[in-house]
Amino acid sequence: MKQVVVVGASAAGLAAVETLRREGYEGTLTLIGDEPYHPYDRPPLSKQILGGQWEPDRVPLRSPADLDALGLDLRLGVTATGLDLAGRTVALADGARVPYDGLVIATGVRPRRLPGDGAERAHVLRTLDDALALRDRLGPGRRLVVVGAGFLGAEAAAVASGLGTEVTLLEPAPVPLAPAVGERVGRMLTRAHHDHGVDLRTGVMVAEVADGGVRLSDGTLVEADEVLVAIGSVPNTGWLEGSGLTLGDGLECDEYSAAAPDVYGAGDVARWHNPLFGTAMRIEHRTNATEQGMAVARNLLRPDARKPFAPVPYFWSDQYDFRIQAHGWLRGHEEVAVVEGALEDRKFLAAYRSGDRVAGVLAVGMPPKAVRTWRQAVATRAAWRDAVGELVREGA
Repeated sequence: MKQVVVVGASAAGLAAVETLRREGYEGTLTLIGDEPYHPYDRPPLSKQILGGQWEPDRVPLRSPADLDALGLDLRLGVTATGLDLAGRTVALADGARVPYDGLVIATGVRPRRLPGDGAERAHVLRTLDDALALRDRLGPGRRLVVVGAGFLGAEAAAVASGLGTEVTLLEPAPVPLAPAVGERVGRMLTRAHHDHGVDLRTGVMVAEVADGGVRLSDGTLVEADEVLVAIGSVPNTGWLEGSGLTLGDGLECDEYSAAAPDVYGAGDVARWHNPLFGTAMRIEHRTNATEQGMAVARNLLRPDARKPFAPVPYFWSDQYDFRIQAHGWLRGHEEVAVVEGALEDRKFLAAYRSGDRVAGVLAVGMPPKAVRTWRQAVATRAAWRDAVGELVREGA
């Protein structure tokens, strides 16, 4: 293998090129990114960058010297526009065609948007430029409407409120994040918003972004100086249409994260079969991007010794004065049980059941040792009855 191309210069793509070099690959290594910046960390965008605690020079994942040491053919600020599987080339927006023997697709996702006359002025929060643009418009005397009370919208609402901004958080579901974390945990998060002065309105549908705010489906105008749309993302697979790869909710991959011979997916764009949980999943979390980028690099280099990618997914979310940590696959759970602490104290650990197994664990304000113990139960697919037993204090 003499030429490897990695499309996507964020956490997954960076992990892939670093692992390739670390594992002994000495050929041409091209890293393509549509942003003009060196690879940077995205989780701080909705936290430290938006809140003003960090400046942009804190988010790069590696120094220029570290990147130079990798000997990359680094192409930044250029978008991939097509893939020729038979010819093994990637087409770029600048007209170049980059040949490959091995390909890693790590093109991530893009934010969903809302229609309306004011849509072009509405903010999203995916890139460094997005975070800086919104940060400049927050503070005392400003009004922000956040559409979507998922983790990203909740984090942004918490930061904006802390800056003195008047925040209205709009969510169509009756309980934010209930499908992912359970209704009682979702209600705990709801109370946190109210306690910090955020006007959280649930069960409301936003029809469009309008001049001066957003318009609800019943015609009501919710006034705001700024609007942040945080209603989820779409995998960046448009450039792969017509390539012959299978596309659905992302780039469809097998248990090795392979989409085709010598073609692998990594990070937010990849939907792969996780054999640990026996299901296909696509995960938009920082830790998974890095782990999958490393895994696909090793599988690409050693096709005769490939290993299934079977992680215990992990994510965290900082909101107000607490951090949420979760391990496992919480979506589709059938039961939640608080096994340590109490929800009302915002210091607890909840276990999640799918079938007869522990599928996940979510913790707020708990010591690392307790969280590690329950992560091990998820990793070993421990039987629910054995792991939970008499520890259950109340259902959630």
